[in-house]
Amino acid sequence: MEARETTFQKLIQGDNQFQIPLYQRTYSWKRHDHERLWADLTEQVAALAQPSQAEPMDGDEPVRHFLGSVVLAPRPPLPDTVQRWVVIDGQQRLTSLMLLACALRDHVRAFDSSKADLIHRRYLVNEEDYTGLDAYRLLPTQADRPAYLACVDQAPSAGGEDSIGRAYRFFRTALAEHDPDGDWDAVRYIDQALRHRLSLVTITAGPRDNVYRIFESLNNTGVPLTQADLLRNYLFMHLPRLGEEVYEKLWLPMQTELGPDRLVTLAWLDLVLQGDTRAKVGEVYQSQQRRLAAIAASAGEKGLREDVDRLRRLGSVLLRLIEPDREPDQALREALNRLAEWGGEVHYPLALHILDRVNREIATPEEAVRALSYVESFLVRRMVCYVRTNNLNRVLAAAPSELEQDRPLHEAVHRYLSGPRRYWPSDAQLREAARSQPFYWHGKSGQRAYVLRCLEESYEGAEPVDFSRAWATIEHVMPQTPTDDWLGVLAEDADGDSTAEELHETLVHTLGNLTLTGENTRLSNHPYERKQQIFDNSALRMNREIAGTERWGRAEILARADRLADRAVALWPAPLAADFAETDERTEWIVLRQILAGLPAGTWTTYGDLSAVIGMHPRPLGNYLGTRRGVPNAHRVLTASGAPAPDFSWPDGRTETQRQVLEREGVVFREVTADPAQRMRPAALAELAGMELPADSWASASDDGLPAEDRPANFRRQLRKNHPSIAEGLLSVLAHWENAGGRLSYGAAAETSCSPLLKQGLGLQGSIWPVAIYPESGRVEVVFEYLSRRDPFTRPELLKEFLERVNAIPDVDLVVSTEELHRRRPSFAIEALSGPGLTQFQEILEWFRRQSTQGR
Repeated sequence: MEARETTFQKLIQGDNQFQIPLYQRTYSWKRHDHERLWADLTEQVAALAQPSQAEPMDGDEPVRHFLGSVVLAPRPPLPDTVQRWVVIDGQQRLTSLMLLACALRDHVRAFDSSKADLIHRRYLVNEEDYTGLDAYRLLPTQADRPAYLACVDQAPSAGGEDSIGRAYRFFRTALAEHDPDGDWDAVRYIDQALRHRLSLVTITAGPRDNVYRIFESLNNTGVPLTQADLLRNYLFMHLPRLGEEVYEKLWLPMQTELGPDRLVTLAWLDLVLQGDTRAKVGEVYQSQQRRLAAIAASAGEKGLREDVDRLRRLGSVLLRLIEPDREPDQALREALNRLAEWGGEVHYPLALHILDRVNREIATPEEAVRALSYVESFLVRRMVCYVRTNNLNRVLAAAPSELEQDRPLHEAVHRYLSGPRRYWPSDAQLREAARSQPFYWHGKSGQRAYVLRCLEESYEGAEPVDFSRAWATIEHVMPQTPTDDWLGVLAEDADGDSTAEELHETLVHTLGNLTLTGENTRLSNHPYERKQQIFDNSALRMNREIAGTERWGRAEILARADRLADRAVALWPAPLAADFAETDERTEWIVLRQILAGLPAGTWTTYGDLSAVIGMHPRPLGNYLGTRRGVPNAHRVLTASGAPAPDFSWPDGRTETQRQVLEREGVVFREVTADPAQRMRPAALAELAGMELPADSWASASDDGLPAEDRPANFRRQLRKNHPSIAEGLLSVLAHWENAGGRLSYGAAAETSCSPLLKQGLGLQGSIWPVAIYPESGRVEVVFEYLSRRDPFTRPELLKEFLERVNAIPDVDLVVSTEELHRRRPSFAIEALSGPGLTQFQEILEWFRRQSTQGR
């Protein structure tokens, strides 16, 4: 076998065709794989954008990112055909790169068709005018081929709900965010990086090599070494004399205390604190290897021992950050607890630096508390104002090395976070966001609840609610699905510029209309007078304040938004200066383009649905779509009734109607309106923009009091109407669940949900269920958040196994970290429950039954 390093362009240039053999699995990369590839690519783009990094000339060797290996076997050539290569290993990354090229071509075509044609010829098709399948540089397996060729050929069905389509739509969405204005200068470095800056090792099999044996050996290996394993092995290879002492006294106690995952986190944070702001958790070993090699060369084993000792002390500080109860200072412990409740790890570099300064007595605990309050405010205000998180990791990772050293710690942190292009919203921007932004879609579920909880606690009632024991979720005062009574109230507020329905869409998800309650089921979408009675008996001060308001319309919602903004301004300190170059309008357009780029072929949405997600009145949104060239999939936006807009026109002047294009893409029209089953509603649109869905987002907020005896039939009717291709199979699985002793629980809302339920689980909690199925929204919600409080799923490892089993269903990709599982209720498309997916789902239900009942 022959191995050589090459670039993506050199690999595919010439008349070659890379064929994926039938014995390989279908394309299976998921969102986290796409995110990693995009992050690697954009890191190279950032390097190219530096003045010293021009496009490489012949013979130049730029610093590249290594993607991995591709193992190929040549096929005997045929006359007048391309050179064919069997892809033994590496098909996932090769297919992903081709789909990225498809997305780049289609993004560029909106503003420069000649460059789009160049990209098409450069990456996707062979240089000669071959016909038939010989024209394509990559030929996936038969199962993936139609979806892939649809993307290459720019067919109407490109970007469907399969794994190929989802990858293509991910890259379209990423490009729309990277270049919202449609400008070649913004994307040319992506083209250059794709060609020159991604490195691959090609391993070519010889004519006598058994390709099936090679494939089996590559894919039947043992458990791979972790980053922590590799780091430990390298370190002790350089400690022949002191190794045993260092291991027993330093390394083993640190490894035992932290565990392997936190040990890798520590190694990454150590790199960041020493100035390597581009360090990645997944590449800790390579970076630490270089650092340790330098220490070994200059200071020998003694220097390595001192470095491990330093690392162990830093590990103890990290534990106080992750587990704040370890912090002895009460005020500092409370500040750390607040950040822990906020969640995530993005604040770790700066927070660890702050704690380390206290640990080394360079700063006082009081200074650290103030510094951490600025970090919390920076995160909270950005979330409320929906500042995109693109630069957040880099801003906070760079802070330790860029803080002014000649100032008190809290002043240095305040000044740094207030700096240019760090986007810490001012008081004025926070107040405006409270009135206009759809807070319900911002941040993560736990972060939204955290903000509302802090606002409630700011009332400082004589008997504050203990939220560690209370069960409260976010409630819309004016419901998501308004009744005629509610629309009547809004009609009183409507003027010539807005209808009652439009007012509802722009107000319903804003901060002024949201609260916390444990009474969601009782509140439902009842008239305001009934909600007043329930709120008046609430233990929460903010709810009793709502109850004291006579009516609930536009003026009242905006007035409450102003009052809550006053509290938010007092709770979370402002930046030193309002240096916020990114305007709210620009953020909204970026989100809009992201959502539209991700709309699957064969689906549609409405101006009102988009308005509810991005926080903008439908009319300026419609004006933007009607006048702006290059907005992807703008033709998939219809009126509220599902009819094409009467004044719709194509910016490029084409003569086809909006309906004709949608029908070619697979949208079905019934007389003049599109099939409602193909509509992407606000929750699904928010998911396309990367927003975390609220726990109840797929359910209709309407509770029309459907009698219990009518609910099973309503669920079946809705399922058969909206998803006829999978309905009978899924109903059969649910019937099997009942026949085996389980129960089916049905919701009372207008959209009748169904949950496979066990009447009695292991613990005292009573009923337990794994999922909720929504037949109109077309989602299956996996209730990790609920299960995490029910035995036996209080064990994190069991929740993780449940996630892994769900993600094994074809076309399902729930991206949830282990640390976040207990806070999340992610969902996947109900259409995944067909064929092998339905079989896998039935096996999951049986596994759930065994776990929930064994030992009873």
